[in-house]
Amino acid sequence: MSLYNQTTTINKIVDIKDSLPKKQRQLCDYILKNYQSIGLITIKELANNANVGISTVVRTIEALGYENFNDLRKDIYDESVPSVSKWTLKKSFTEIKKEGGKVPTLVQVWKESVNLLDKSLDSTLMENFENAIDCIVKSSYINVLGTRPYKATALYFELLLGEFYPKIRQLGHDTEVIYDRILQFEKDETLVVFAFEPYTNRIIEAVKLTYELGNKIILITDHISCPIISYASVTLKVEVSEEQFSVIPIIALIDAIVIEIGKRSSEESIKKLKRLEKTLIEKNITFTY
Repeated sequence: MSLYNQTTTINKIVDIKDSLPKKQRQLCDYILKNYQSIGLITIKELANNANVGISTVVRTIEALGYENFNDLRKDIYDESVPSVSKWTLKKSFTEIKKEGGKVPTLVQVWKESVNLLDKSLDSTLMENFENAIDCIVKSSYINVLGTRPYKATALYFELLLGEFYPKIRQLGHDTEVIYDRILQFEKDETLVVFAFEPYTNRIIEAVKLTYELGNKIILITDHISCPIISYASVTLKVEVSEEQFSVIPIIALIDAIVIEIGKRSSEESIKKLKRLEKTLIEKNITFTY
C-alpha cells in the first residue's frame, strides 16, 4: 500500500522507482527526499543536485508519464505547497538559528520539537493512523522491531503497550535469530517496524522476508524514499530535523497508538492496569504515600 491513497506524482515515483535503473532510482530517491524544493529549480540544477546526468532526468520524466520537466515540476510543486502555519514555523526556527549563541540550547531544541510535531501531523498521517490501529487490533500478535537508536523506540512501544496488551513481542533483543522468529509468524500476525535513515540491511531484509510470508507490515519512518516503503501495508511518516536528532514525533505517535488501542479495549485494559498497579504496590516495587 502506498503512503498516499490518491494518485499523485509522488505516489507514482514511490510505486515505480524500484523497477528503474540505478541512476534513475537515485534521482527518484533525491526527489522524494527534497520534493518540497523541486518546484523552484531547473532541470540542470536537479541533475546536479541528484548527481545524475540530464539524460537520466529526461528518461525518468518519461517513465513517469510526463512529456517535459516543467509539467513534472508543476505537479510536484502543487502537491508540496505547505500551509501558512508550516511556513511560519520554518521562518520562526530560521530566525532562532540566526541568533546563534544568544538562544539557549533548550529553547532551540524545544521549539524545533514543536515544529516537527506540527509538520508531522497531516491528513495522510491521520488517515494511515486509523488504518494502523485497525491492523493492530485485528492481529493475533504484534511483533516490534527497531535497530540502532530506534531500538529504544521499539522497546518503549513494547513496554508501554505491553502494560495491558499481552499480544506483543519484541524482535530486537537478539537480531541474530530474527529470521528464525519471523519464519514462525502465523498468518494473522503483524510486524511494526521503526526504519529511519540510515536504514540498516537487517531491517530491510527482515521486512522483505515478512512481506514474502504474507504478513502485514506497519512501517514508521522518516522519508517516503525509505527502501522498504513498497512492502508496507500501512506507512506512518513523521518529520525529522536536519538540525538536531529527535525522537519526539515518534514518541508522540507511539503514545497516540497505545492510547487509541487502550480506548478500543478500555474495560479490559483498565482492569489489567489496575491489577498491575495493585501488584506493584504489594510487591514494594513502586512507592506510594
